[in-house]
Formats: sequence, structure tokens, C-alpha cells
Amino acid sequence: MGLLQAALVAGGSVLSDQWRDYFYCPALSSDVLLTKGVKKAGKGNENIISNGSIIAVNEGQCMILVDQGQITEICAEAGEFVYDVSTEPSIFYGNLGENIVASFKEFAKRVGFGGQAAKDQRVYFINTKEILGNKYGTVNPVPFRVVDNNIGLDMDVSLKCHGEYSYRVVDPILFYKNICGNIEGEFKRERIESQLKSELLTALQPAFAKISEMGIRYSSLPGHTTEIADALNEVLSKKWNDFYGIKISSFGVSSVTASEEDEKTIKELQRAGALRNPNMAAATIASAQAQAMQDAAKNTATGPMMAFAGMNMAQQAGGMNASNLFQMGAQQQAQATPMQAPTAAGWTCSCGTANNGNFCTNCGQPRPAANWTCSCGAVNSGNFCTNCGSPRQNA
Repeated sequence: MGLLQAALVAGGSVLSDQWRDYFYCPALSSDVLLTKGVKKAGKGNENIISNGSIIAVNEGQCMILVDQGQITEICAEAGEFVYDVSTEPSIFYGNLGENIVASFKEFAKRVGFGGQAAKDQRVYFINTKEILGNKYGTVNPVPFRVVDNNIGLDMDVSLKCHGEYSYRVVDPILFYKNICGNIEGEFKRERIESQLKSELLTALQPAFAKISEMGIRYSSLPGHTTEIADALNEVLSKKWNDFYGIKISSFGVSSVTASEEDEKTIKELQRAGALRNPNMAAATIASAQAQAMQDAAKNTATGPMMAFAGMNMAQQAGGMNASNLFQMGAQQQAQATPMQAPTAAGWTCSCGTANNGNFCTNCGQPRPAANWTCSCGAVNSGNFCTNCGSPRQNA
């Protein structure tokens, strides 16, 4: 390419880039996390943004401007953004004389690069809405510690859980720098979905450990999704929040199940723990005896008498019967019931207020002695003298 041809190309490109541009984002679906802005008005190079260009930012979006590979502007507020610090001059914005001089300088620079602009400027829109419907499922069981202080249970079980979670971009700069980079078109969530799911399932184990420390049973996990989301964010904060720039918004549990063996073990231990109560043990024995009596009455092979005799022998060999256990439970309940302190006898003050303490709650007069002596010399216990009828005096 000759020098004259380069000058002609440079002049044409400089003139075409003088127009003010208008950038916008047509739409951002939940599958698109980042997309390059579309130039609606203006001509010239797609990656050149002239000074005074307008960028429309919608709700749920964050706009970033990248100049020569470096983020120079960011705007997360919906409305019109005017780019008035661009390195690309425009004669249609600002001081005309200064812009003409700057345009000639840009022309001279482009001649040295074969007539093309030696810069790259781009507009990107990042989706800051909540990204819903991210499914997860544990292929391998996740350990969960089951604690039941009522029966002294403390054991680890294996859980399988399924559900959905949602996340959102909270730091667009980190998300662009560490995830997306300088792309031409769209960046969809399917490109990081597998990685996020893998890290989420890895973080479930320490998150469930925090939940179990709160005393929450695995069967109650669907009712504590907020606590699970907080625990996951705490575990994943160093990676997702501080590196990816994203954060879990909500975490849903559709189903959570333990293995059949673990569930059977827990039920057996809970049943054994309940029988530590003598009343519960007595009720269990009484129920078993009643069922045995019904079965003996229906036994026609050996005769009811032989069946009842066998039942009595089993009862005597057992060492403890229902009545003894009920008596033991009543004794424990009586020992656990606190003794009630005797209440003091009530008395009526001269002001007419009934009291139980040593001072009147109305006038503050002290409680009189049990007996009092009237001015006439008679000893009384009531509120009036039995000799002269004078009222009792509280000194």
C-alpha cells in the first residue's frame, strides 16, 4: 500500500468515525451473562467510540467501557450515559476548533498505521439480574452429622439432595476480568454452569456441617434454605464473590434423603432412647401384653390355657412388669416436681387493702402483730376490740 493510498484510507476512516454513536443492548435473557453493545446510530469502525456518543443502559444491566483492553468507565444506573472523555474526537460534540485540530492529529496517526485506527474501544453489557433455574444434584452422597441431644445421638449419615439455586453478578469488573474477557459476541451461562455446579457440590459438605451444628435435622433441611444459602456463601465467598464476582441469591432443596440403612439405625436409636422413660417403657410392655392376650385367645392349636401359661412364664422371666415401671415413672415425676413454698396467711390493713406480705401494698404500713392490746386493757387478735369495740391501731 502506497503512502497516498494510506492517506486516503486514513482520511476516510477519520471522517466516518466523526459521527456520534448510539449503543444499546436489545435484550439480555437469563441465559446470557454478558454481551457486546450494538451500535444503532453512527458509522465507521465497530470498535471505535467517538466522543459524545450515547449509551443506553436498561434496568438489570451494567455497562462497562473497555479502551485499549482496559476498563475505563462503568455504569450500573439505568438511563442515558454520555461518553465525553473518549480519545476519539468528533466535530459534532464539544469545541469545534479543538476537535478539528484533534481530528488532523488522528489522521496523521492513522497514516502511520496504513490508514486504520490504532485503538480498540468496546461497550459491554453485563446481566445483573438474578439467574434462576440452576439445577444441582448429588451424584455421590454428602456426609451430614445428625445430632439429637434428647437421646444422646451423634452420628454421620450419607445424604443425597436435589434442587435448584440462583445467583447474580455482584461485581461486574471481577466477572469481566476473570471470567469473560474481551469477547466478540455473547457469553452464556452454560460456559460456566458445569464449573459452578462442581464447586457448589464440593461446598455442600462444609455447609451442611455448619447447618448440623445449629441442631437442624436433615429431614428439616427444605425448611432452612436461607441458612443453607448463607452457609454456602460463607464457604464459597473467597472463590465466587472475591474472584468470580458472583454470589448465591437463593438455594432450594427439592428432596433430601438418607440411605435406608442410616434411616433404620436412627429410628432404632430414637426408639431405644424413648424407652429410657419408665412410663414409655411401661406403655410399650402393656401394649405388647395386650396384643399377646389377643393372640393367645385366638390360638386354637395348643389351647388358650397353654398360651396364657407361656405368656405368664415370659412375664416372670422378664424381671420388670408394667406396673413396676409405672410406679417408677410416678416416683421420678414426683421427685422432679418442685416443692411449693407455703404461702403466708393474709391480713387486712386499716386502709382496707388485703395483703400477704409484711407491709401493705397500698399505704406501706407494717403488718401488725398477731395479738394487740386495746387502750381499755383487753388483748385482742381481730381488727376490733372485743371489750369496747375500738378499732385496731397500727403503729
